[in-house]
Amino acid sequence: MKQVTDIFAGFPFKLNILLVIAWFMTLPVHAVAASLYHDSSMDFGSIKTVAVMPLVNLTREQQAGDRVRDVFVTTLMANSEIYVVPSGEVARGIVNAGIANPSAPTPDEVTKLCKTIKVDAVFTGVLREYGEVRSGTAMANAISLSLQLMEGQTGKIVWSADTTQGGIGVMDRLFGGGGQPLNVVTEEAVDEIIKELFK
Repeated sequence: MKQVTDIFAGFPFKLNILLVIAWFMTLPVHAVAASLYHDSSMDFGSIKTVAVMPLVNLTREQQAGDRVRDVFVTTLMANSEIYVVPSGEVARGIVNAGIANPSAPTPDEVTKLCKTIKVDAVFTGVLREYGEVRSGTAMANAISLSLQLMEGQTGKIVWSADTTQGGIGVMDRLFGGGGQPLNVVTEEAVDEIIKELFK
């Protein structure tokens, strides 16, 4: 009888610890919801053709901006009726419009570019984080991205959103592991931002 008592001694405490850990595992620690600006006077249904400018890349990964831009273009075209002008055509338009900094064009440069390549609006953006993040022995992939939509007639920003996906969660801290693959994290970030565009 004493052996049985010894086996279950402290059982409620252990059960409580397990319940707390299980609760933490259900928390959405891998994503930060996109913050959003939406110009209420803008008719977004009138936007049929867009250009996506090169992203400002603030990460250590040299090709990160191009990779994320490609995922964004593909996902936008797959999930909407918006046509995205090919990047080669955008590059020629940038040269013809004389845009000094394609990642951060002025409103005048945006209106000029839109006339040159015949688009209704232009996306610009900043990639703040892309790749592995570490905390102690834990590591995981993360991405932090913001995008803006500049209307073609005035060059003003009519929509803006940002999101952070991935990162080190409770499971990574407790049991190690590398989190989700970077392409999955990137797709989640882009999906989150595009959802905000069509709200």
